Amino acid sequence: MKLSLQQFNELSTAEAISHLLTCCTSTHWAQTLEKKRPFADISTLLAHSDDAWAQAQTAEAQLLEAFDGHPQIGNVDSLKEKYRNTQDSAAHEQSGANDANDDVIEALAQGNQDYLDKFGFIFIVFATGKSAQQMLDLLLARLPNDRATELVNAAAEQNKITRLRLQKLLSDA
Repeated sequence: MKLSLQQFNELSTAEAISHLLTCCTSTHWAQTLEKKRPFADISTLLAHSDDAWAQAQTAEAQLLEAFDGHPQIGNVDSLKEKYRNTQDSAAHEQSGANDANDDVIEALAQGNQDYLDKFGFIFIVFATGKSAQQMLDLLLARLPNDRATELVNAAAEQNKITRLRLQKLLSDA
């Protein structure tokens, strides 16, 4: 359900937090951002979202809570569905989706499991517009990192995802 910024500003606290949690499952982030309403415009909302996310990053538990809101990509069948079902993809994503071969899909599934096993949380990446091969390349580049580095990387990617979801939530974004 899309809302105008004005409609979002007028929601009850509970309703606003509920909508925000569809964008990012960090309760700290959602509660912090909700308290900043009303927003004059989308740019102000996004700036306050960035600030709230920066505050949320001070505690690992808050990061992990946000990461837990994402489905784990690790099942070969679900990856094949994601990268081969081009009918529902945006036009700019279709070219990358068409070239996902079984070897890439299987390597991506294994890489996701290796990442989870090593770091204790799923691989978070802003996936919009990326092919399966690009996702695999990013995953393999980040896999040698230490956990602290990956928390920072995943948090940055989470913020990109959250910003996009906020813009999709609001009809005037």
